This record gives sequence, structure tokens and C-alpha cells, in this order.
Amino acid sequence: MKSLFESETHQDIINRIEALNETTQPKWGKMNVGQMLKHSQLPLEIALSKEEMKAKAGFFKKLLFKAFKPMMYNDKAWKPNMQTPKEFIVTDSKVFEIEKTNLINLLNEFVNKKDNTKWPEHPLFGHFTPEQRGQIQFKHINHHLTQFGV
Repeated sequence: MKSLFESETHQDIINRIEALNETTQPKWGKMNVGQMLKHSQLPLEIALSKEEMKAKAGFFKKLLFKAFKPMMYNDKAWKPNMQTPKEFIVTDSKVFEIEKTNLINLLNEFVNKKDNTKWPEHPLFGHFTPEQRGQIQFKHINHHLTQFGV
């Protein structure tokens, strides 16, 4: 599985983001390109402890999420139109260039912490290894860049 913590993978993701423009149309889903760029920032902000996810999982929900946890970082691509957690839904207008710059900055900040061994627990899935974190973030951003054809 690819990871954002790999230099080539990180650069490929940056190049794909740079290939977007404000008229790029999605192959599926309801978000426009600016909304997708903002949406893609949210998991990075949580991983970097810049934001907290409002939803907390109780005991039974944690058991359910534990069963799905390996899907977050395995080699199997996510299906189009997967359900999005409410906190990650972006419906308001976004300025493309601002969101593109913000996403690239967050990606670079995340990658610069690749040697970090103490990451906060994910509010729904619990503990991930640093390796899994790089894979999860790659898988998420790759899913949305594929959604927009880059």
C-alpha cells in the first residue's frame, strides 16, 4: 500500500493536486473541486490535532468501526459515493486557489511529521501505527483525486 510518507507518493499527490483547476468536474459525487479540496483537508487537520471530530464512538460503535478499520489502509480502493461522516461534508462555496494552497500546506506538514511516533488516537477507529496513518491519508486523497480525474 502506498503511503504519503513515501517521497515519490507525496510528490505524485502534489503534482495531481496541481493538475486540478477550478473547472475540473467530478466523475461522481456532489462536491465541486473547491469543496473536495476543503473536504480532503479535514482528516489531515484531525491527524495533526488542529481540529477535533465532534462524533465520539461509544463501546458498540467502536466494535463496529474496529471491524472496518483494515479497510482504511488496505490496497483495495474505496468505492465511489461512499457515505461521508457528517463532520466531513462540505456544502458551502470554497475559493479554489485558497483550498488548493491549504491542502498542499497540510499535506506537507503531515509528511514532515513522518518520524512522529506519538499520534493522537483517531476518534472513531482508535490507534493507528505511523505507517497506517500515511497509508490512510494517501488512500483518502487518492480517492478524491481519482474522483476528479487526476
